[in-house]
Amino acid sequence: MAEDTPRITLHTPPEGSGVRLSGCWTAARLAEPAAWSHIQSELGACAAPEASRWTWDLRGLQRLDHTGAQVLWNAWGHQWPAQLLLGDAQRTLLTRVAQYTVAPPKATRRSAWQLFLSLGAVLWVLIDHVRNLTRLLGQLLLDTLKLARHPRQGPWRDVSGHLYHIGATALPITALVGFLIGVVLAYLMSLQLRQFGADAFIVDILGISLIRELGPVLAAILIAGRSGSAITAQIGVMRVTEELDAMRVMGIAKGYRLVLPRAIAMALAMPLLTVWTTLAALLGGMLASDLTMGVTPAYFLEALPSAVQVSNLTLAVGKSVVFGLLIAVIGCHYGLRVKPNTESLGQGTTASVVTSITMVILVDALFAVVFKDIGI
Repeated sequence: MAEDTPRITLHTPPEGSGVRLSGCWTAARLAEPAAWSHIQSELGACAAPEASRWTWDLRGLQRLDHTGAQVLWNAWGHQWPAQLLLGDAQRTLLTRVAQYTVAPPKATRRSAWQLFLSLGAVLWVLIDHVRNLTRLLGQLLLDTLKLARHPRQGPWRDVSGHLYHIGATALPITALVGFLIGVVLAYLMSLQLRQFGADAFIVDILGISLIRELGPVLAAILIAGRSGSAITAQIGVMRVTEELDAMRVMGIAKGYRLVLPRAIAMALAMPLLTVWTTLAALLGGMLASDLTMGVTPAYFLEALPSAVQVSNLTLAVGKSVVFGLLIAVIGCHYGLRVKPNTESLGQGTTASVVTSITMVILVDALFAVVFKDIGI
């Protein structure tokens, strides 16, 4: 054991029991797992009721900092022992720690009335979100009408830039994920269909599930996590750097320059990404079907049009437009609510992604109920 290792020695001098400390009682030495576990066990033994009458000898310490002093003060129960042998510098340090040590607040149980008030606070926050989101949707509608009246004055350069960043740069990741999802679905379904000799029905199952449901939802979830968070972060950083305040002073409409281009770009990019993701998933399912069940790509392509009606593709494209608008509006909503600090920026980005994914799933369930008789 090194000489500077913090140690506790119990001894029994002629005048009574006592505790002698030695080594370096500093943050660096106490942070070592072996030393800390040893100190904790020794201090626990020194916490006996008769220990308050013991003599604590600190004169053998090589070093003592605020961390070591705090450990001792906590072991003493925030009160001075009956007999204490130490130097002037150590007394000054312990006195400072004793002066500024604050007892932790006692845990209190919340009453039923407090729980009711907290529920009301959550309800008010929800109402505030709904009010701001409704105002944002109304402003988006007015900006769309303004763009329709004066199309040449529209922010088309911003739209093209967002369309590239949202759509073109997302093609590799959506294709990869879609392809893998198709492979996994085909492999899992082949294990079940093979038991009943229904190998040919894998085309129907893959076509309906991928084109109607999984393609739009998978693309929307990927874009919500990738581009929805980016929208919130971009606008949130503009709040932190006071660019939004500068736009207001200059008379530049935030909705027309920030929300409208992103909404248009997302509404245009999502249908294209949905078709792209669906094609990649069908390709993966077709290859996996050929390898696991012997369903050739020629048969797959020949049977797919008769197994899946065109209305399923129309429904998928229509859903993807709604998903894109939802993701863009939610991302802009949380971005505009960011406060000028980094903590709020992180919280807003997280809330934007979670809300976007949740709304995509809820709206997809609503579409499934409303259009249950179409394309089936």
